[in-house]
Amino acid sequence: MAECVMDQALALLWVMGTTRTGDVMAPSVAVDPGWHTFMLHSQEYADWCQREFGYYLHHAPNSKVRSRGLMSSVVDRLKTAGFVVDERLWGTAADCNQPACCGDGPCC
Repeated sequence: MAECVMDQALALLWVMGTTRTGDVMAPSVAVDPGWHTFMLHSQEYADWCQREFGYYLHHAPNSKVRSRGLMSSVVDRLKTAGFVVDERLWGTAADCNQPACCGDGPCC
């Protein structure tokens, strides 16, 4: 499962970084830990961002509401970029976690 999460996190990061769409995309609850794990290796993450995108892709917690629409949009963008999407990892807002407020889920 960890490999699947990391695979999807890297796909998300690559799409966000190469298209500069970090302001309109967000990881699912299941994929977000992959991004966090990569960022904990700060030098490697910073180097990868610079090499792949030419800039540091920041993680902005609580910047977006994880809605069903947002997750569908992210999945569509990943598929359009040619990535295989593991549908199991792209839950909807009903699967939200704190501190994210998910709009249509019960946790807010």
